[in-house]
Amino acid sequence: MSALAADAVGASRSPAPTGMPLSSHLREARTRSFRAVAALLVGVAAGYLLSDQILEVVRAPITALAESRDASLNYDSITGAFDLKLKIALFAGVALSSPVWMYELLAFLAPGLNTREKKYTFGFLAASVPLFVGGCLAGLLLFPHMVELLASFASTEDSTLLQASYYVDFILKIVLATGIAFVLPVFLVMLNLLGVVSARAIARSWRIVIVAIVLFSAIVTPAADVLSMFLIAVPMTVLFLVALLVAGLHDSRAERKAAESVAGATEG
Repeated sequence: MSALAADAVGASRSPAPTGMPLSSHLREARTRSFRAVAALLVGVAAGYLLSDQILEVVRAPITALAESRDASLNYDSITGAFDLKLKIALFAGVALSSPVWMYELLAFLAPGLNTREKKYTFGFLAASVPLFVGGCLAGLLLFPHMVELLASFASTEDSTLLQASYYVDFILKIVLATGIAFVLPVFLVMLNLLGVVSARAIARSWRIVIVAIVLFSAIVTPAADVLSMFLIAVPMTVLFLVALLVAGLHDSRAERKAAESVAGATEG
C-alpha cells in the first residue's frame, strides 16, 4: 500500500475533530482577557488625565446655581478629591474601552455561533456601541437640566451644599441609565431576529417590562427622587415601544414570506 493510501486509511480511522481543544480555548480566553484588561487600563489612564476636564463639566450646574444662591461642591474627607478623580477615571476607562472589551467577549463566543448568529451578534455590537455612546452623551446633556430643576425646589434663601461623591454618583447613574436605555431596543430587536422571542411574546410581557423599567429607574436614581426616576423611565418605555414596533414589522414580513412560499409550493 502506498504512503498516500496509508495516510488516507489512517485519517479515516482517526476521529473527526469535534471543535477547538480545551487548551486552545484557555489560551484564547487568556489572550482576549489580556487585550480587554490592557484596553481598560489605557482607558482608565486616559480618564484620569481627563478627570479635571470632566469634573469641570460636572461642576458647571453648581457654578450656574452659585450665581443666584449659595451653592458649592463639598468633600467630606481629606481623600475625597482623590477618590473622586479615581471614580471618574474608572468610569471613563470602562466607557472608552467598551468597544474593545465588548468585541473581545463576542469574538471569544463567536466560534460557538453559526453564520446567521454571528452576523446578528456583530451587527448588535456595531449598533449598540454608538448607541450607548450616544445615550451617555444624551445623559451628559440631560443632567444639568435635572440639577437645575431639582435645585429649584429649594428657596433661593437656602444654601445648596452638595457632597461631591453623592453628586457625581447621581450624574454617573444618569449617564449610564441613558446609555443602557439607548441600547435596549437593539437588544430586543436582535433577540427577535434570532428567533428567540417573537413580537407577540414581547407584547404579552409589556407589564413585566414596564415594572422592570420602573425598578431599574428607581435603582439608578437617588432615593425619594421620583422626578428623576420618571425622567429615566419614560424614555426607556418609549424605546421599548419602538423595539416592539420593529419586531412586529419583522415578524409580519417573515409571516408574509412564509405564506407566499406555501402558496407557491401549492401552485407548483
